[in-house]
Amino acid sequence: MAAETKKRALITGLTGQDGSYLADLLLEKGYEVHGIIRRSSSFNTGRIDHLYRDPHDPDAKLFAHYGDLSDPVALTRLLYKLQPDEIYHLGAQSHVRVSFDIPEYTFDVTGTGTLRLLEAIRESEVEARFYQASSSEMFGATPPPQNEDTPFHPRSPYAVAKVAAYWATVNYREAYGMFAVNGILFNHESPRRGETFVTRKITRAVARIKAGLQDKLYMGNLDAERDWGYAPDFVEAMWLMLQADEPDDYVVATGEKHSVREALEVAFAHAGLDPDEHVEIDPRYFRPSEVDSLLGDPGKAREKLGWEPKVRFRELVELMVDADIAELDDKLSGKVT
Repeated sequence: MAAETKKRALITGLTGQDGSYLADLLLEKGYEVHGIIRRSSSFNTGRIDHLYRDPHDPDAKLFAHYGDLSDPVALTRLLYKLQPDEIYHLGAQSHVRVSFDIPEYTFDVTGTGTLRLLEAIRESEVEARFYQASSSEMFGATPPPQNEDTPFHPRSPYAVAKVAAYWATVNYREAYGMFAVNGILFNHESPRRGETFVTRKITRAVARIKAGLQDKLYMGNLDAERDWGYAPDFVEAMWLMLQADEPDDYVVATGEKHSVREALEVAFAHAGLDPDEHVEIDPRYFRPSEVDSLLGDPGKAREKLGWEPKVRFRELVELMVDADIAELDDKLSGKVT
């Protein structure tokens, strides 16, 4: 009997939080995983270093390819070469506050980059299922709770670009019959979260304050409310969307909302610290237009995909604090360079 052919997946944004957890998940499921990474003058593969093997190793299952969402020729060429079964489009300029400083670049990569990739799929004629990483930021000023039928009201250049990418995905599904889906993911965090995102900024500062390396943490709007989940739970939802019989769009969320202030209180309390002694407000961290409250309704994902979040808010914040304290302890003891 011939050996079963492995499914082949392509991930844009492989080196990000979600890309690395998705690679973990797909490799556990026996996929051959390929990812697009951008050339950098410094090492940017820390989140996937534990997965790397010699590409000449016959048992290697993870392969990285240099590329960029601004280069449609390279995207089309790579799709011709790989013929992936599934494409997970996670690559973007994904920092909301930074998008106000570089709006044109954000739209080019996050919005037009998605269109380039969809067109590359159409041009190369690969029979791939396509996942688009949409964002709860698209809802913006629309009052919660938000579900798949909630109107979009984006409040940042990032969110505007994500709305464009969302509708491009819907259009290519309807116009060309692609199996193309949008996962409208609410905030999802982990110890692999980028250090400039608010949850990781908090937990990393807590570790440094506890170690006596830092005294103050400067924050912006503490009253903003978000629906925070655990990234490994959310990448499982991505995979489930591409295993469904029909393509559709889904909200992925926990159904609970908590303020930035609550995240601070949980993180500092877990480390035995008082946030009032260390946290100060800095107007530089406020956005020109704020999103006050996001709360997702994941009922459709629960009903149609059988998906449920496993890790809730307090556990999430505490595990991130523990991870940052452990990482800092390793660095200080010389175990990590």
